[in-house]
Amino acid sequence: MWAQVCKNASMRQWSYMAMLVFTLCGSGWLEIFLKTGVLRRFKRAALSIAPISILFLIWDGYAVARGHWFFDRAQILGIYGPFSIPLEEYLFFFIVPLAAILTLEGITTVIPKWRKGEFGE
Repeated sequence: MWAQVCKNASMRQWSYMAMLVFTLCGSGWLEIFLKTGVLRRFKRAALSIAPISILFLIWDGYAVARGHWFFDRAQILGIYGPFSIPLEEYLFFFIVPLAAILTLEGITTVIPKWRKGEFGE
């Protein structure tokens, strides 16, 4: 399946996926170099991300069904999930919040007083 998708995809079809990879790399290094521990506590991160992501995916599906929103087929791989939402959009609602958590944890690792002042820890 993936081999066929890759064979038929032009570079432009990888645009959305490339943005997601860039986003993940942009903050993913914080986990490696600052040892923030977000990925060690993956279940905690997933439980934080899932509720709002599910609501946004439902909203996305509704907006697509009503014609208020669409995805440029030239910039996505063409793999669709429930609600006619492309794979990249599902990944978006996981990767972007994860990147935010990684960034926040990275900042509070470097500046611990922010953790206590802002988050009460």
